[in-house]
Amino acid sequence: MSYFSHETAVIDPGCTIGDGSKIWHFSHIMPGAVLGERCNLGQNVVVSPGVVLGNNVKVQNNVSIYSGVTCDDDVFLGPSMVFTNVLNPRSAVPRRDQYLHTNVGQGATIGANATIVCGHNIGRFAFIGAGAVITKHVGAYELWLGNPARHVGYMSQYGHRLRFDDQGLATCPESQQRYLLQDGIVDILPD
Repeated sequence: MSYFSHETAVIDPGCTIGDGSKIWHFSHIMPGAVLGERCNLGQNVVVSPGVVLGNNVKVQNNVSIYSGVTCDDDVFLGPSMVFTNVLNPRSAVPRRDQYLHTNVGQGATIGANATIVCGHNIGRFAFIGAGAVITKHVGAYELWLGNPARHVGYMSQYGHRLRFDDQGLATCPESQQRYLLQDGIVDILPD
């Protein structure tokens, strides 16, 4: 395989790293972790056993991705964002058999210093604002902000806020893709 790892990175035997991936300073990829192709892991990133990252996942500095987390293709994890994997951790009570699964859908963005409480999935192309604390499932294209986070709008695949008209139609200002909002569900309209 052809990937880059900085000399200070720790790559444990038994992990899988896809072609074209880059692993930077002081990062640690643990046994059983799977990284897709063209992933980029910043400084001080930990990828725990059983974690699966799709292709082209960008992980910024100081992110720990704990067992129970999967990220689909094209996910962006902002600096110092946090995943949890146990709802009620106690130092003296082992709960390794109680890890809850969290999936981050294709193209989703999680902003800097956001926290994702385990067991809550993030939908495709969702956008979690910086510092948000997610305590519920997040739907596709949804924008969530605050602590606790709340659903405040929708985002395009290019990361622009969508403004829907009375017919439930919106256009991304960058891509010109058109979107339809019906019954709280966003879909892309065919060209």
